[in-house]
Amino acid sequence: MESYVLDWVNLLLRWAHVITAIAWIGSSFYFVFLDSSLTPPEDDDLKRQGVSGELWAVHGGGFYHPVKFALAPPKLPSHLHWFYWESYSTWLTGFSLFTVSYLYNAGMYLVDKSRMDWGPSSAVAVALAFLVVFWLAYDGICRVFGQRKNGDTIVGVLVAVLVCIASWLACHWFAGRAAFLLMGAMLATSMSANVFFWIIPGQKTMVADIAAGRAVDPIHGKRGKQRSVHNTYFTLPVLFAMLSNHYSFTYNHPDNWLVLIGMMAAGAAIRQFFVLRHGYKLGRNPNPWGYALAGLATIVLLIVWMRPMASAVNGVAVKADGTASVAHLGYRSIEPILAQRCYACHGETVQMKNVRLDSAPAVELHAQALYTQAVVARTMPLNNATGITEEERQILKTWFESGASVR
Repeated sequence: MESYVLDWVNLLLRWAHVITAIAWIGSSFYFVFLDSSLTPPEDDDLKRQGVSGELWAVHGGGFYHPVKFALAPPKLPSHLHWFYWESYSTWLTGFSLFTVSYLYNAGMYLVDKSRMDWGPSSAVAVALAFLVVFWLAYDGICRVFGQRKNGDTIVGVLVAVLVCIASWLACHWFAGRAAFLLMGAMLATSMSANVFFWIIPGQKTMVADIAAGRAVDPIHGKRGKQRSVHNTYFTLPVLFAMLSNHYSFTYNHPDNWLVLIGMMAAGAAIRQFFVLRHGYKLGRNPNPWGYALAGLATIVLLIVWMRPMASAVNGVAVKADGTASVAHLGYRSIEPILAQRCYACHGETVQMKNVRLDSAPAVELHAQALYTQAVVARTMPLNNATGITEEERQILKTWFESGASVR
């Protein structure tokens, strides 16, 4: 019953998390696009009001005319929309999902004793520390270097180094899938913290100054803009980290920390292309295609580097494309793999999820599930605790696709 309830909680939290994340990322992408696409106002009245940029757009059968004031509007409107609940809701649902999926069962999902032999409570404490320590280090870098000449470049380099260090530590301390997800949660926490500690407080100060008739300090807008831009560069790396749990060939790679860093770097480069692209059309930014090509080239290099190689397992040759060299495999070809990799959790003593794989009739009954979990989703063995190899997964794949014979 507990497992059933947790499945429902996981489903509903994941659903809510995706919905709120779409809202947050969508608004972030839109405002970055808007800032890059604004042109100086042509109307003299807008100029007198202090408008620094405007955009004409058509969408959904209507025309829109958003404008941006250089500092403050002549009069504070009675209704002012704030963009922050998208961020807070995304973080709250995401952290709750992380708690239910990983922290609650840390011994199963967070700990990989082949990497770090520690207890669940220690793993949970260190995982939570990742969220806090990275934010403090990142925030410190922004405070110290953010306002200096070439500050954005210095901050970018130092934060990239910080992310690389965190990726190496996470992938050497935690189970692969958990390490990737933890890195995504770490970056997403800093994104939401930027909104909570810098962007919204700065905006509230500006609104309070306008309402009181005081001069508005432009530093609040500059700081908020800086953190908002940082958030947009974090977005694609975070999305990759969150989606990676469906693709175990990434987090189960022997050098998974390099895979993680490479994909996050590719995401940041591609995001930089889109950030600069709109300004490039208006003649403000240099040609951004180099960033897009750099991101794509990084992904291609990873694809080539991670490709499977030919080998032989249990006397069955496996080609580089992942297929066995024989057209038909029987039960005897997969029995040694099951005995070595699966019996510990699905044998005579223990039957996780009420599944046994220690006999031909049992394998025949669960053939589809075996193929789905070990070959397609690649989520079993859990955290690859028994060390199943890529070649062994391909043997199981060929066995199933050639008829799943148990004779």
